[in-house]
Order: sequence, then C-alpha cells, then structure tokens
Amino acid sequence: MYNLARQLLFKLSPETSHDLSLDLIGAGGRLGLNGMLTKAPAKLPVTVMGLNFPNPVGLAAGLDKNGAAIDGFAQLGFGFVEIGTVTPRPQPGNPKPRIFRLPEAQAIINRMGFNNLGVDNLVARVQAAKYTGILGINIGKNFDTPVERAVDDYLICLDKVYAHASYITVNVSSPNTPGLRSLQFGESLKQLLGALAERREVLAQQHGKRIPLAIKIAPDMSDEETVLVAAALLESGMDAVIATNTTLGREGVEGLEHGNEAGGLSGAPVREKSTHIVKVLAGELTGKMPIIAAGGITEGAHAAEKMAAGASLVQIYSGFIYKGPALIREAVDAIAAMPAR
Repeated sequence: MYNLARQLLFKLSPETSHDLSLDLIGAGGRLGLNGMLTKAPAKLPVTVMGLNFPNPVGLAAGLDKNGAAIDGFAQLGFGFVEIGTVTPRPQPGNPKPRIFRLPEAQAIINRMGFNNLGVDNLVARVQAAKYTGILGINIGKNFDTPVERAVDDYLICLDKVYAHASYITVNVSSPNTPGLRSLQFGESLKQLLGALAERREVLAQQHGKRIPLAIKIAPDMSDEETVLVAAALLESGMDAVIATNTTLGREGVEGLEHGNEAGGLSGAPVREKSTHIVKVLAGELTGKMPIIAAGGITEGAHAAEKMAAGASLVQIYSGFIYKGPALIREAVDAIAAMPAR
C-alpha cells in the first residue's frame, strides 16, 4: 500500500508531498486509523536516559516540526517520537524550493532553515495530543538571533517545553541556520552546555522532575573534534548525544540531478559517515552516556549496524520517506535478532 502511495506522492513536489503526508498521518492519528496501515513491531523494551522505550526505533526530528501529527506517528509503531526543531518565534525558513529528492541514492537534500510556527504553537499541539509515550522535543535558535546570543533562544525554548517533553534535544548541527554549527566547538559549546545544565537544575526543582538533555551533532567533524565534543558533553552532565544530523558532503550523489543543491544531505549516502561518528563517540564515552544514532537507515540491517557500533537507540527520517512504516518493524526485528551484547 505504501509503495502505491509513494508513487503518487512522488509525482508532487517534495514539500507539497511532505505537507500532504503530514496532514494524512495527522488525520489518521486523530481517527485512530494508522495502526491498521502496518503490522505493529515486536515489543523490544529498552531503558535509556532513565526512560522506558517500548522499542529502540524512533522518528527523527524534522519530519514533524510543529507537533502536528504526534498521535499519527505514534500509531505507526515508533518506540519514540521526536518533534521540532522549534524556535522561540515563528519563522518561515528559507525560500522555496528547499527540499530535493535524489531517489537513485535514496537521499534527500534540504535547506528548510527551521521553518516552524514557534514554540508556543508546538506546546499547544503537544497538550492536545493523546500520546503518552516517549516524546522528544528538539529546540534551536531563530535565524536572526546572533550566534553570540544563541543561548538566550535555547533557554527560552527549554523553559517552555520542559514540562511537556520526555527528553529535550539541543540542535547545534543543522547546516541551514547561519553560524549554528559553530556552537558545537570550544568555548561556545561549553558556555551553551553550562547554561543549559544550570537552567535545567532550576526547572527540575520547579517541576519536580529532571528531564534528560540530548545534544545533536553533525557528521562532518574530524575524529579529534568528535572526541572533544564527547568530553564537553560528559563534563557538562548532558544525558545523551544524537549522531548525527545531515551532512554538507556530497559523497554518493555526485552527478545526480539536484546533487549539487545547497543544504544538508540525508539518507543512504550519510550512513557510513554517521556510523563512524557513533563508533568514535562510543570509544570515547565508554558507556558513560548513551548514543542515539540517526543517519542513513534505509534497511533493518542498518539499524542493527548502528547498535553494533555503540548506539542505544536509533532514529529514522529519510528511510521512512522511501520505505514507509514497514521500515520501523524491519529495524526492530533486525535489532532483536542481534547477538546479546
């Protein structure tokens, strides 16, 4: 059924088909119909960040930026759902067209630019949802906020989503917001992490619960840079790292239509690069902090590969667009079949 739907959707522009798919998944969720579209994955419970996940396969941020279809995605069998990236104020994002399919490579290039309706709208959507499972909320900065004041934006979002999230992801790795990736390094990273950790302690007292914080990093760092980031995350008391966001590289899409478009590349071509980052992180973190792996999972075996590299959870996005809900079950089955670690 999904293959037929994909053929029809792929006749539309990528952003139109994305918006239509989100509307349909959201409507199916409100009507309780999405569970009938696919066989539910097997139960494969895992505890990460002190949270109990029914299975380790989640939806990556970016597909549902505004939390418009939380119930719909949950009904498809995801073990957890991450929404966002959300910013303090609404913003339109970059000019269209800004999403490009590269089907020959099972890839997507996007330069959306954190288009979203703002954090207040997202919180209202979360409050309206019926979903009671693990919900991650991904936060970022507005495009016109100077990088030197980025901490202010992250703290605004942290304050507003804290009571509504199972965990909160800090996005410092999107390639589509000018200057954002500079926050991954050196003193900028330490200042951001320190401010987040300090505010989290205040919020934990206010709300009577300590919400885990995860940091999402880029796949384009050297091993040395990745090691430094891992050390900074441990030192600041973060709870998880998400590896990785999209890549600025174009390996695997050379010569393809749209292959040279500006933006972040996701899907199959980023798989090996992202998995390498997971391995480097695992070697440095030595089990002291969980890794959530994202990037290039288009088959169940790829999810198992990420887990074998050192991940505790995985997330899918582009693979879901190309393969549909069946990929969730396939990934869970592949992980379940792995030898015990």
